[in-house]
Amino acid sequence: MQTGEDQFIVVLNDELQYSIWPAGRDIPLGWRAEGFQGARADCLAHIEREWTDMRPLSVRRHAEANA
Repeated sequence: MQTGEDQFIVVLNDELQYSIWPAGRDIPLGWRAEGFQGARADCLAHIEREWTDMRPLSVRRHAEANA
């Protein structure tokens, strides 16, 4: 059985980079909840499915503008 300490949330920053954060703790400045919550392994699997381009958003935008 999982306790609250075993629960994590997926968070994003302004560059659309993903991370996980313990559920129930204040999210650090510059990050926001992405909407997925679960066990650590489930959150990491979710990130692997969703975060297909590891480049920061600003780098992606610059590359697209110069393509």
